[in-house]
Amino acid sequence: MLQLEEARERVLAAVRVLPSERVSLAEATHRIVATDVATSLDLPVFDNSAMDGYAVRVADLNAASVENPVRLNISQHIPAGAKKIAGIGAGQCARIFTGSPVPPGADAVVMQEDVVGEADTATFREPVKPWENVRLRGEDVKAGTVVIEAGERVTAGVVALLGGLGISEVAVHRRPTVAMLATGNELREPGQPLQAGEIYESNRAALAALLGDAGALPRLFPVIPDALEETRKVLGRAFDECDLVVTSGGVSVGELDFVKDAFRELGGKMEFWRVAVRPGKPFMFGSLGEKLLCGLPGNPVSAFVTAAMLVWPVILRLQGARDVELPTHLAIADDAFVNKTDRRHLMRVRVDGNCHVSLAGLQASHALGSLAGANGLVDVPAGGIIERGATVRVLRFSA
Repeated sequence: MLQLEEARERVLAAVRVLPSERVSLAEATHRIVATDVATSLDLPVFDNSAMDGYAVRVADLNAASVENPVRLNISQHIPAGAKKIAGIGAGQCARIFTGSPVPPGADAVVMQEDVVGEADTATFREPVKPWENVRLRGEDVKAGTVVIEAGERVTAGVVALLGGLGISEVAVHRRPTVAMLATGNELREPGQPLQAGEIYESNRAALAALLGDAGALPRLFPVIPDALEETRKVLGRAFDECDLVVTSGGVSVGELDFVKDAFRELGGKMEFWRVAVRPGKPFMFGSLGEKLLCGLPGNPVSAFVTAAMLVWPVILRLQGARDVELPTHLAIADDAFVNKTDRRHLMRVRVDGNCHVSLAGLQASHALGSLAGANGLVDVPAGGIIERGATVRVLRFSA
C-alpha cells in the first residue's frame, strides 16, 4: 500500500502533456500557458500623466510659495490620445489630463486642485518634485520581459496585463476530456424512482464539478451495472473518446468489482490500487497506451477526497501546469482534530472568513452532509491529534 506522496509521484510521472492550441485572450482565463509570453512593448508605452493637472518644468517652480506664487503661461491643452504635442519652455506649462502624453521639456505634473487656472495662465503656490505624478515609460513592464511563463495559469490579472500589451492570442494546452463512470447495480440516476435497496448516484456530477475547476471537460457516461461485459464495453468507449477515464466503484476486491478485470481485458496495465489514506484506500491507477485510468472508491466522500488529492494533479499536469497541488493556506483550529486510525485522515473542514477552521461534521466516508458543508481538508497523521488553537495547513477545494 503506497503512501499518498509516492502515489502522487507515480501518477504524475505517467502523464503526457496534451498538445497546445491558440485561443483568444477572452478565452484564455484559467488556461495553462504552453510557451513563455514576452512583450515587445514598454508599459506604459510613453511618459503620461497620472492625473488631471498641469505639466511643468520643475525648475520653474523651485521658488514658488504662498507668499511668492509663480504664474506660468498655458502653451497648449493635451487631451488623452493627443498625437501632435509641442514642447514647453521656460515660463510655460501645459494643461494635461489623466493618461495624456507628457510634453517634451516637462518633468512633473501638478494636480489641478493645487493650481489656480485662468484662461491663458496657471498660478502655482508650491514647488514640485521631479517626475511627480508622471507615469514613466517602462516603469511597469520593460520590452523583452517574459510576462507569463509556460506552465502558469492565466488569471484575470494576467488577462489585463496581456491586453494592455496588445496581445490578442495565447498558446495554451488543450483541456482534457474526462470520462466520468460509475458502477453498481444499486445506483439510479437522480430523478428516477427508487426501489428497495437502491440509491441515487452522485459521484459523477460531484467529480465533474470538482475536476472542472482544475480545467477538465467532463463527460458523464451512463451508470454501469455490475457485469464484466458491460463494464468492458463502456470502459473501452470511454478510452476511445476521452483523454482520461475516472471511475467510481468496482475497484475493490468484492465479487462484483469488475473494473480491474475489464481494464486488463482491454490491454490496460495496472500500476497500483491501494493508498494509505482515509478516506479512499482503494484507489486504482493504470494506463492504456498513453491514456490513464483513475479508479476511485464508490463511497462518495472517498471518491471526492481521492479525486482532490490524486486526480486534480493529473488534470492540471495534462494541461502542462507546473503547480498541480490544491491551493493551501494556514488557519487556526477551532476544533481538536483527532485521528485514532492507523492511516492518515484527510478530514473535511470549514474555513471561515477569518481563517479559522472547524470540522464540517460527520467524518464517515458516506456522509454527504459534511462534504457539502466543507471547503477544505486537513491532513491529520495516523494516531495523531491537532489541538484546538493550533495553526494548521488547509487544502482548499472550494472558496
